[in-house]
Amino acid sequence: MLPSSASSLITLANRLADSSGAIIRPYFREQIPVDVKIDASPVTVADREAEKAIRTILMEARPQDGIIGEEFQNENTDAEHVWVIDPIDGTKSFISGRPIFGTLIALTWNGMPVLGVIDQPISGERWIGLRNHGASLSGTPIQTRECSSLADATIGTTAPDLFDADGRQSWQRAAKAARHVVYGGDCYTYALVASGLVDAVIESGLQAYDFAALSPIIEEAGGIASDWEGNPLTLSSDGHVIACGDRRVHAELLELISG
Repeated sequence: MLPSSASSLITLANRLADSSGAIIRPYFREQIPVDVKIDASPVTVADREAEKAIRTILMEARPQDGIIGEEFQNENTDAEHVWVIDPIDGTKSFISGRPIFGTLIALTWNGMPVLGVIDQPISGERWIGLRNHGASLSGTPIQTRECSSLADATIGTTAPDLFDADGRQSWQRAAKAARHVVYGGDCYTYALVASGLVDAVIESGLQAYDFAALSPIIEEAGGIASDWEGNPLTLSSDGHVIACGDRRVHAELLELISG
């Protein structure tokens, strides 16, 4: 499943995140041009340069692997191992000076995520999860927290208006049943699930580069990440995501979302 030893993969993952972070930090809270992509999402020079840096290292270190990235053309996606990159997940937060965005880096094996990185280059926080090797925050092992029911849970989503009509109804049912609801954060809220500070995230309309890095981190920390039907997340998932720290909350959410 893994293309090399765990230690060498972690070393490479840290090198990739170091390179992207070094590019992103000087642009943070600076007045830089913001372009609008065809899907109406924003993109900046920081997004593009950070992804280029990651791709350059990967093409040298792992030339046989494929690459899927948000900002540039996909390469060799039929390879056994494919890297999935979102240089700035949460560009709206980035351009607004809010340090709750992150760089997402994932490695997949036959479509299944096996390595995930969430790097917050401003705070210096870095979450890494590797299948069968645990999850950590800046080198310290992490664990999701127990939560016996949705009524006791803190759940989050980036923004309710990102759901379609049916999805919004599903979210509203879940939000009404939860104890607390938080908004915003993009990948950062998933990282907080892995760290045991939030109990669940529900989202839809995501692309592979938005979610591939999340499941190895959350699941190696003791949680679960799936689509809205409870299936494991893969490169072919439809972008409907539920991530939970406790399987009991996950089961409740699946039932609520199904109506």
